Amino acid sequence: MKKLAMAFLAGALFGLGLSIGGMTRPTVVLGFLDVAGHWQPQLAFLMAAAVPTAALTYRLAWRRQRPWCEATFRQPAARRIDAQLLAGAALFGIGWGIAGYCPGPALAALVVGGPALWVWLATMLAGWWLTDRLLGR
Repeated sequence: MKKLAMAFLAGALFGLGLSIGGMTRPTVVLGFLDVAGHWQPQLAFLMAAAVPTAALTYRLAWRRQRPWCEATFRQPAARRIDAQLLAGAALFGIGWGIAGYCPGPALAALVVGGPALWVWLATMLAGWWLTDRLLGR
C-alpha cells in the first residue's frame, strides 16, 4: 500500500508540475521547439528549474541505503550508446515534434486533452507493441 501511495504521490506531483509548466499544451511545446520561427522560450525556464531540482533530489536519494519503497536501487544495465538507442531517440524526437506531446505530459493531459490525445496514446502503445515484436523482446 505504501508503494502504491508513493507512486500516486509522485505521479500527481509530476503531472501537476508538467501542467503548471505548460508541457501538457502542445502549442507551448511546439512553440519552444520552433527555434527558427516564433520561438517561445518559457519551457527553457521550466527546464532550468527542473534540472537542478532533479539533480539535488537524486543526490539526496543516493545517500540512502535503499529507496523508500524498494529493497534496492535499480539502474539501467545498458551503458553504451548504439545505433538502436540513437534511432529510438530520433523517432521519439520526431514524434514529439509532430504531436507536441511526449509520454509524461500526454498522460498528465489525458483528462483534458480530448479525442486526439487518446488517438495519440493508442498509436504510441501500438508503436511500443510493434517495436517489441520486431526486436524480439
